[in-house]
Amino acid sequence: MENVKSLNKWANAHTYLPLDLVRIVLGVFLFMKGVSFVTNAQYLHDLISPVDQYGGGMFLLHYIAPAHMIGGIMIVFGLLTRWAIAAQLPILFGAVIVNFMGRMHSESLILAIVILLLCIFFLFYGGGKHSADYYFKMQQ
Repeated sequence: MENVKSLNKWANAHTYLPLDLVRIVLGVFLFMKGVSFVTNAQYLHDLISPVDQYGGGMFLLHYIAPAHMIGGIMIVFGLLTRWAIAAQLPILFGAVIVNFMGRMHSESLILAIVILLLCIFFLFYGGGKHSADYYFKMQQ
């Protein structure tokens, strides 16, 4: 617990508006990706078809889109940022694996890796000074 507090203190002391803007853009991107999965469920089904042969395809269909939409909104506002990012990580690891299996284009692989790296960064960095996490922490 002390490690998280010291990490938060460091992140709040070294926060910058451009990093908060990157967090917001990441959240909007994830939200829009979730919306595209909801509006085109067949596309999502085609994406997870290589993994579906191992089971759990229906669970993935019902986890990916809501996790992206709800998590994206939470990331935009910086509300429970680390938890929202943690919900994205299995999806993004899966996206990288599916792209390595040869089902996608190289542009999709690069995009999945970049989004994964951004999420890992914000998992450690947190929401920053311009977030709901910081606001609610200061209210205590």
